[in-house]
Amino acid sequence: MGTLWRRSLRFRTVVITLVLTALTIIIACVWMALAIQNDLFESRKTQALTDARRAVDSAQSTLDNAVVQDDPVQVQNLLTSIQGPLSQQSATDMTLAIRVDATPSQLAPPGFRSGGLTESMISAELRKHVRDSGSVDKQWAQSIALPGPDDSVRPGIVVGQQIVVPDIGPYELYLAYDLDDASSTLSFVQATLWIVGSALVVLIGAIAWFTLRAVTTPIREAADTSAQLAAGDLGVRLRVRGEDELATLGRSFNAMADSIQSQINQLAELSLVQQRFVSDVSHELRTPLTTIRLATDMLNDHRDEFDPTTARATELLHAQVQRFEVLLTDLLEISRYDAGSVQLELEPTSLARLAEDVIASMQQLAEQHGSDVRLVAPGGYSPVDMDPRRIRRIVRNLLGNAIEHGEGKPIVVTVDSNQQAVALAVRDYGMGMTEADAERVFDRFWRADPSRKRTIGGTGLGLSISLGDATLHRGTLAVWSRPGYGSNFVLTLPRGSHPVEAGSPLPTDPGDEATDDLGLTQPIIVSRPMDGGDA
Repeated sequence: MGTLWRRSLRFRTVVITLVLTALTIIIACVWMALAIQNDLFESRKTQALTDARRAVDSAQSTLDNAVVQDDPVQVQNLLTSIQGPLSQQSATDMTLAIRVDATPSQLAPPGFRSGGLTESMISAELRKHVRDSGSVDKQWAQSIALPGPDDSVRPGIVVGQQIVVPDIGPYELYLAYDLDDASSTLSFVQATLWIVGSALVVLIGAIAWFTLRAVTTPIREAADTSAQLAAGDLGVRLRVRGEDELATLGRSFNAMADSIQSQINQLAELSLVQQRFVSDVSHELRTPLTTIRLATDMLNDHRDEFDPTTARATELLHAQVQRFEVLLTDLLEISRYDAGSVQLELEPTSLARLAEDVIASMQQLAEQHGSDVRLVAPGGYSPVDMDPRRIRRIVRNLLGNAIEHGEGKPIVVTVDSNQQAVALAVRDYGMGMTEADAERVFDRFWRADPSRKRTIGGTGLGLSISLGDATLHRGTLAVWSRPGYGSNFVLTLPRGSHPVEAGSPLPTDPGDEATDDLGLTQPIIVSRPMDGGDA
């Protein structure tokens, strides 16, 4: 549900619409139900007061015209005679009369009752108002609960006022009216309101769904088309229907896609021309360069026979021709990567042994720069399928850069492994790089400090080629560097054919320790297991 909420505009809008609609309808239904209930009660209350007034006035008129002559029997018969007219003149047969003066009297009867209305149903507050009114014109009404069948209760209203018996005094007269029919009407109205409200919620939800479907379907088509366009399908286009805003959006999108396709095609053609130019030039330069190299080799072999100036020029010419040959080799390799024609020659190879060989081959160069290269290899001895020539080139590039920029400080080469991958890290403690420089270190021909003189004679393509070699092995080549703390390059290769997903056996960030804490004043212990497997 949460995923659907985040990913579906239609679902989210329909849910919000339904929630707000349901809340609005609930508030409206509750307000209407209360308003109808109050109006219905007030209407029945007014009707009860009018009905009671008419019945009591008729009964009072009968009492006023009667002659009692101090006969208790006549008084009792007089009270009994008005019960029938009260029931006939009013819409209820539930009546109750109680003498206001509670003093015992042989002449005055205590009252009468009919229809099941009892004194206990009348509240003390209502009786107080009726007793203290002192007039037959004042009426009071109050809601009560009337007994129903099977011990149930029904809503009702009782109207109270005084009635005066000649020569006897006032009586409290109460008439109770059953509101069960009004309650049934109110229940029917409320049920109708809720049913209509629920139907409105469903209907509005359906309308919102179909309306949003008409709006969001073109948006979803545009999103899918954009995804296909981003994936490289430059020929995909939106279907344009109608003349509305969505159709205008579709035409604008298609025009943008046409422009992007045209520009990408032009860039692709320029890239192919550039790749072909680099490859052709590199191949064409091979033949004259071979002739020049043979000539410089011959001159360099006889430089002792030349005068010092000519001999020095011969040495410089020989060195630059060698550098030129390395540059052509790197350019040819780059052109193969660009053309996608690079093939791996996999062999089971021990990364730790390979690192030992590279360190041994570059030991003299490290000594010339005053750097002590040390190997720490707790793992990485078991063979892993790799192209040893390309991995050796990566290690030579990383170690050469460390010697170049290590400023004569120790260089630590670490090899380790786990069940998923093997890794090699080259750590130097030289000048280091800023974060911005580290992000561009694998760019072609890029140098962190262009003013710095190269002492090894690199071409500026080594790290770019190394990254390509690592990617070709489905591995990674990461870098960490901080100014004043040196750099750490980590090469990670998978043991199988799947890319590295669980992380490298060696961390890219070696930590924030200072130079003196990293073993520059203390020897670094070389850890190497016995031949037979990884530690």
